[in-house]
Amino acid sequence: MKALDNLLKQPGAWLNVGRDTGIMVSSRVRLARNIEGETFPGWAGEEESVRMWNELRPVIETLAGLSSPLIMEMAKLSRVDCDVLVERHLMSRDLSGKGHGSGLILKRDESIAVMLNEEDHLRMQAMSPGLNVTQCWQQINAVDTEIESRITYAFSPRLGYLTACPTNVGTGMRASVMLHLPGLVLMNEINGIIKGVSKIGLAVRGLWGEGTDASGNMFQISNQVTLGDKEEAIIGRLEQIVLEIAEHEKNARGRLLQQREALLRDHIGRAYGIMSHAYLLSSKETLDLLSALRLGLDLGLVTDWPKSLIDELFILIQPGHLQKWAGKTIGADKRDLARARLVRERLVERNRKTGRSG
Repeated sequence: MKALDNLLKQPGAWLNVGRDTGIMVSSRVRLARNIEGETFPGWAGEEESVRMWNELRPVIETLAGLSSPLIMEMAKLSRVDCDVLVERHLMSRDLSGKGHGSGLILKRDESIAVMLNEEDHLRMQAMSPGLNVTQCWQQINAVDTEIESRITYAFSPRLGYLTACPTNVGTGMRASVMLHLPGLVLMNEINGIIKGVSKIGLAVRGLWGEGTDASGNMFQISNQVTLGDKEEAIIGRLEQIVLEIAEHEKNARGRLLQQREALLRDHIGRAYGIMSHAYLLSSKETLDLLSALRLGLDLGLVTDWPKSLIDELFILIQPGHLQKWAGKTIGADKRDLARARLVRERLVERNRKTGRSG
């Protein structure tokens, strides 16, 4: 798909290559909405879903905030194309499995995306590098307000916005921040942080959301409750906790340097060696190695490569992107080989440009 190929020429909005986001990698705010009087997508048939797509698409694609968006219908996307969109955090794995009547409408810089007929009729999100939850909320709220001026949402004066999942009823909002927390993992303190966060009504998920592990030591922190709270209050609490977690991570990194320097240097050095010379790399292993190099760059223990290159590899080594890079479909048994080759080529190419022996 040509539009998707053009998308791959730019960095993903969730991990903006070239912008040093440090511990707080990215922010996202998502809103779930349904149309009054219409059957929710999970209970609707294909004919009804197609009708909703035909009614909603003209509304979404003409929004001022999207500015000549990309429009992708699930039934017309290949499996690899769907994987790429999921890997860039532009749509859910659930939407990727949908067919006729479901799709994605996307601002070309990837900062705003609207899923149609996923679990809800509309799931819209704004995404930004770093800690920018308030900015994301303002962006997606403007989009939501414009849509609501043209469409009547399913809304209860007592409960708020009605959604397919009961945990989304109320504001319908999920605000989240992605954090890179290798220091807390290496100091064996991450479980305490996760338990503490869960007790105050926040959820901790892995790199790809619910049900996934924290590959690459990337953790998503988000609100769990949307009922009975104002959006600004939810965001304020989230930002406060995220800042506190970031301080814990900084302290953990400092203690690693002071108390476990040999372990830290070994951890980073092994990642350096494996990434430079390995011929087989799984996706999870590569993410963990990249995490170590990213930590080394943050601490000044690695200087051979810019963080922009390491961040770019976080995206490129995923199965969909990897197959796009190779220009062909690659079976799971051969992706580890292609992944290692991609990593070596990128790292060696950088060393060649800087005059290093690599």
